[in-house]
Amino acid sequence: MINVDKIRKDFPILKRTVHGKPLVYFDNAATSQTPQIVIDAIVNYYSNYNSNIHRGVHTLSQEATDKYEEARIKIQRHFNAKNPYEIILTSGTTHSINMVASGFASILKKGDEIIVSALEHHSNIVPWQMLCEKTGAVLKVIPMLKNGSLDMEAYYKLVNKKTKLVFCNHVSNALGTVNPIEKIIEAAHKFDAAVLIDGAQATPHIKPDVQALNVDFYVASAHKLCGPTGVGLLYGKEEWLQKLPPYQGGGEMIATVSFEKTTYAGLPHKFEAGTPNICGGIAFGAAIDYMNAVGFDNIASYEDELLKYGTQELLKIEGLKIYGTTSEKTAVISFNVGEIHPYDIGSILDKLGIAVRTGHHCAQPIMDFYKIPGTVRASFSFYNTKEEIDILINGVKRAVMMLS
Repeated sequence: MINVDKIRKDFPILKRTVHGKPLVYFDNAATSQTPQIVIDAIVNYYSNYNSNIHRGVHTLSQEATDKYEEARIKIQRHFNAKNPYEIILTSGTTHSINMVASGFASILKKGDEIIVSALEHHSNIVPWQMLCEKTGAVLKVIPMLKNGSLDMEAYYKLVNKKTKLVFCNHVSNALGTVNPIEKIIEAAHKFDAAVLIDGAQATPHIKPDVQALNVDFYVASAHKLCGPTGVGLLYGKEEWLQKLPPYQGGGEMIATVSFEKTTYAGLPHKFEAGTPNICGGIAFGAAIDYMNAVGFDNIASYEDELLKYGTQELLKIEGLKIYGTTSEKTAVISFNVGEIHPYDIGSILDKLGIAVRTGHHCAQPIMDFYKIPGTVRASFSFYNTKEEIDILINGVKRAVMMLS
């Protein structure tokens, strides 16, 4: 069970006001808030053992190295990767995706096919378009249905012996749709195609088991998981990470360097050139600990309650339409009211202290599919309450009255 009153005390920012109103934070799909325990981990690093890692023999460097590598192991265990070195620490999901795309530039050839879904964030579209331009590979798209789910029958027809890579988000950031990634992975593997799953939106709500999924690559960001910005992960099966060339050259990713030849370090360092976000990696580990202490089953159950309540109450507003109505959803409600522009509703809500996201949510093809300029997106987390949803409902009603 979630004790939401107790949990809210862990998040200092939830005590603040915006425009003289108590903050109601419903922009969790963009970034989650940070509990005190993670803030303390950041302060502790810079206060007590700030130092570069891996290369120093002095005490501070050894302490920082130990904490950083402990965080990698926490992340490995959380995602159930087979080995710690299959976890590459990056600056976030976008960085992770680009690392894989860059690596496959040396593997793909003209006429190969790669598949993405129509529900993708721009970060899981643009790198593959760039890859196709570079290699002559062909980009195919799994179409979406009106309820915001993927057309799986179309996918089964798309995937074939020419398919080398399949990319799909675990959860749509714009609609909250949970995609059937097990079926996507299984179908791709029948043709020996690799699969990358974008877990940025899933990981705050779901605890993925990368071995059970049998996924080749899984990517995520710490800042969606109560952690800091500027750090994320790339999980890759060892055999794939060995095949891909390094993404960047520099310190840390080398074994030996001469002007005649450089040899590369083993995993994970082969993909971690330069000084990493040391503090961010350590704080990521602290965030993982915090989320697991709350419990992902508890989180899923409580957020589902919030989703059902919010959906039920919002639909009572005349002219309000929700986009993404499949039963397999996380706690995201994307909506419009009549012909009112979502930006205008969002601006009024902000004056009432309510933080929502408006626009195309870096998922413009979804908005084009629905023939709309964007949506108002309210995204809930385990520290939100039904009382806050009531404030949102009243705020939307007020905005509609003012804008009609």
